[in-house]
Amino acid sequence: MGHSLRAAALLAFLVLSVLVSLLITSLQQFGSGSSRFSNATVEKELGALRRALDLQLRERRKEILPLLLPIDDDEKDEVLKEVQPSPELDQNSVLDSSLWNEVTLGSGKAHRDQMGCESLMDVRAAEVLGSGYTKVVVKANLVGGQPVALKLVNEQGVDMSKCVEDFKDPRGCRELVSYKLQKEMLLLQRLRHPNVIKLMGHCSGVVGGGGWEGGRVAVILEQGTPLQMIQLLQTPWEDRFRVCLDLVRLLHFLSWSPLGSVGLLDFQPRQFVTVSGQLKLTDLDDVSAEDAACWADADCTLQFPHRNFTLACSPRGVCEGLNEKRNIYNAYRFFFTYLLPHQAPPGLTHLVDQIMNSTGELKADINQTLEAFEHILLLYKSGLHLDKLHPSILRDYTVMQDMSTSGNVEYRCWPSYSQQGCVLSVHSAREAAYICNSHPQCNSFTLTGQKTWSGRLLASFSSSFGHLVSSGASEVYVKNPKVPQPPPSS
Repeated sequence: MGHSLRAAALLAFLVLSVLVSLLITSLQQFGSGSSRFSNATVEKELGALRRALDLQLRERRKEILPLLLPIDDDEKDEVLKEVQPSPELDQNSVLDSSLWNEVTLGSGKAHRDQMGCESLMDVRAAEVLGSGYTKVVVKANLVGGQPVALKLVNEQGVDMSKCVEDFKDPRGCRELVSYKLQKEMLLLQRLRHPNVIKLMGHCSGVVGGGGWEGGRVAVILEQGTPLQMIQLLQTPWEDRFRVCLDLVRLLHFLSWSPLGSVGLLDFQPRQFVTVSGQLKLTDLDDVSAEDAACWADADCTLQFPHRNFTLACSPRGVCEGLNEKRNIYNAYRFFFTYLLPHQAPPGLTHLVDQIMNSTGELKADINQTLEAFEHILLLYKSGLHLDKLHPSILRDYTVMQDMSTSGNVEYRCWPSYSQQGCVLSVHSAREAAYICNSHPQCNSFTLTGQKTWSGRLLASFSSSFGHLVSSGASEVYVKNPKVPQPPPSS
């Protein structure tokens, strides 16, 4: 209990230190209600406001309830056995109460391997990564230096300010606003995937719990780097392709998720981060797993700024594949358009063009789109797209095994894995020789043994070098000097 209270106090302090909290001001304004609102009329108004706030709290809880239900019937039966319902409570109420406590209090087997309030003790190096209407995201290091991202209620956000203005209840408003965090945490539990940010734990306030106010919630996530499209546009095609491939793998999962077909309603690059180069969805509070109802095809129109698409209304009265199609087209307009075509390898451009056409016109479903991306990856990793490069291209080079170079005269190429020189990924020495022959400045290249995420080799190209040095993992290829041709006899 002592550890929990210490962590609770620390979390409260962290929120206050990151933002100038509205809590103190609100308590000063409304904490002395007995003196300021002594007349019966005002007391009655405050009671009505509290009842209205309670109604909203119940509505938010109903929204989250479907996410609390176990996915399969066996698991649901197990939960019901554990809680041993009383005769006067119906099944849904008991299930709701049990799983709700598991979320809000961190109890239950689903949380035993996750971080809790005790993990937030001695949090250091807090830094605000971003904030919005509802949440603030804080970069922090736990004991031992483990980096995490903490999502907290934004005490100065629009949602909190508007609620306090309407209902005059900072504590109740914090609880109301925190429902978005609760919902996002539940979605992260249900939608576990390599391209979804990892939920590492959470710390939740307990109403009346030793002075730590209800509604204080911290969701603990793995820390990622916000996706910067401008920087991404300057990276090699291979890295840009990886981002698009990760996105398609994510969308395929969302189309067949445990919750059904999930649509990303706020589909923007800012909703994503990268962790060790891997794309991950980090913001799940604006997603939908509901099928849009319809009477006719005209009710199933997807509207975008410059295009509209009409989908089929199924015999069941729902728009067939609407969430999936929306996700695909948003991926096309926000990601594929900027990242895929530019500087695609010549042997793959026709396949990239096919993807651009099929996704831009919504001619392919997510299964077909993923298959097309995986096919490109297979060709790119295997080098099959380089079948027109003749092996004789290496005859113009002398290779020196287990050597590297020193005193290089570098030149720059774009895009490169190094800002100081020309470092590109290649499938083999044959592809590196082809690239070197296409660069007028290039006279040698070195295969260092380092590899990219796809398993391709990194090759460093240079105009010249000072001398060779022994290196067990490298190979140096030097262009053979051209033999001067004798002048034609007269």
